[in-house]
Amino acid sequence: MPHLYLCSNRMLRRTRPVVRRLWCLWKSSHHSSIVCASSNVGSQEKRPELFSCSAESTPHIPVMLNEVLHYLAIQPGQVVLDMTFGGGGHTKAILGAHAEVTVLALDRDPAAIALAQQLEKKHSGRVKPVLGRFSEAELLLVDMNLKPGSIDAVLLDAGCSSMQMDEARRGFALSKDGPLDMRMDGDRFPDMACAADVVNTLDQQALASILTAYGEERHAWKIASAIVEARRVNPITRTQQLANVIAGSFPPAALHARKDRLQRPAHVATKTFQALRIFVNDELRELHAGLLAAQTALKPGGRLCVLTFHSLEDRLVKRFLQGDDLSNLVESHFSRGTLSKAKAKSLEESCNKKSTFWTQVVKKVITPEKADVEKNPRGRSAKLRVALRR
Repeated sequence: MPHLYLCSNRMLRRTRPVVRRLWCLWKSSHHSSIVCASSNVGSQEKRPELFSCSAESTPHIPVMLNEVLHYLAIQPGQVVLDMTFGGGGHTKAILGAHAEVTVLALDRDPAAIALAQQLEKKHSGRVKPVLGRFSEAELLLVDMNLKPGSIDAVLLDAGCSSMQMDEARRGFALSKDGPLDMRMDGDRFPDMACAADVVNTLDQQALASILTAYGEERHAWKIASAIVEARRVNPITRTQQLANVIAGSFPPAALHARKDRLQRPAHVATKTFQALRIFVNDELRELHAGLLAAQTALKPGGRLCVLTFHSLEDRLVKRFLQGDDLSNLVESHFSRGTLSKAKAKSLEESCNKKSTFWTQVVKKVITPEKADVEKNPRGRSAKLRVALRR
């Protein structure tokens, strides 16, 4: 179960003991029909096919590729850490930049690692697949006999990959019906909670807090109430089932009132799906851990490029590169409005300190060119930040 202390307000922290008790009760029950890894969620899906992708057949357009290659400024003989490998688009371009470059391809998703292993066969000795999360990266590099300060460049690509979104059985996309899963690790951890576990187990208050914190959803309480009412009739186990439950809590005129960055109609469940995905995969804490791992791995003068896809990620990266203390993410990143004046002032003073680890190459965030967005609409919300390791 992801750590609940990352949520953004006091409400979820007050409900934390209750949520833990609910979770323990659910875990101790052997009659649940909700568990993603072992029972009815996705039971009609053939789980082994989850890892049957091929490097040739998987469509993948790497986000802001030209900008990434420009700012990584790769030189012959360098070692580059690609976090996250995903569909491999960035890694392929990095390999093509210089014949002598070696890429460490990290990903928590076994499906992505299967693609990296295919690429490894084509580029003998130049691609090294590494299965693991950001929070495991530091130890994984040590296991590969790579000392701290030995990596020349790091690309950290946060968020969900197109490959994951396109696979209905992964349960990430509300536009495709599949089991309500959303685990980026696939079946690596059978006891790991999936999205169906969250929506069918947590109470209304906890659900609303998750939607507020991770989806910045204004109607979090209304949506949480609709979820709780619907699951009393039947467990919510499918993506479109959840999307319909959420849509049913809004009047018809409001269903397509929201617009995305391209001014296209956006489904009212979009932010809920984002919030559940972030919560299930503990994405913000993992992102922070990945930034710390990059800080340890890079040589002095090494380059870090970070791609993010929503404001929660970008704010965290921005503050990390500024040298802010993010050791307590609740206080330093999410809940500043709830702190006492004295504590807020102390936190502000600590945040104004200049980073001793990073020099930002470009102070302002870099966004995709219009032509890139037209070619790859999924990358429309991408933001790139670049820094040099001191």
